[in-house]
Amino acid sequence: MDNQHTTAVVQRYLDELAGDGPAEPVVRALLDRAARRLHQLCATLLHRNYPRLTRPPLNLQSDEMLSAVVERLLKALREARPTTVRQFFALAAQHTRWELNDLARRLDQQPRAVAVIEGLVPALPGSDSGLSTECRRIIAAIDALPPDEREVFDLVRMQGMAQIEVAEVLGVTPKTVKRRLDRGLVLLTERLGDLRPDDTPPEAS
Repeated sequence: MDNQHTTAVVQRYLDELAGDGPAEPVVRALLDRAARRLHQLCATLLHRNYPRLTRPPLNLQSDEMLSAVVERLLKALREARPTTVRQFFALAAQHTRWELNDLARRLDQQPRAVAVIEGLVPALPGSDSGLSTECRRIIAAIDALPPDEREVFDLVRMQGMAQIEVAEVLGVTPKTVKRRLDRGLVLLTERLGDLRPDDTPPEAS
């Protein structure tokens, strides 16, 4: 489905949510549309960055991860009232990170090889990639990015949005989006450089 159309529909639901009508049906319709993008995010994280979670003993599937994130958002939207697409996706990214942190804490007693954000620290070939202390360090480093850089990183790398769509959501130019993403990747590389298995610089795309 066209990403720009999705953005427009999400904004329409947010406008309805700000009205006086019943909130629950609007929230469910909003999450049904947003869930498509969140499902893409969950599938990417599980199968590319955390494949160990999809195998025994957890056998976690992207649909299950999606259900957990949507459940979090259902509860959050009982009180939170984002008014823009930008605010909504920031809320979604926050709860996605919290879900990952919860999984990391549950798996603390099962140390595995480092699992990381795509393109930042590649997993060792042939190893089991799982959530570890190193992974939680990476998530903390992302949380510690300056607000503009963290927001763009969330939307592009975690939500899977195209840079041109992020520019529309944030009200900036695509060049600004790319510049903020590049700065964020440079900061992450500086803070997490000791985790890299070689000296090859990451791509800043």
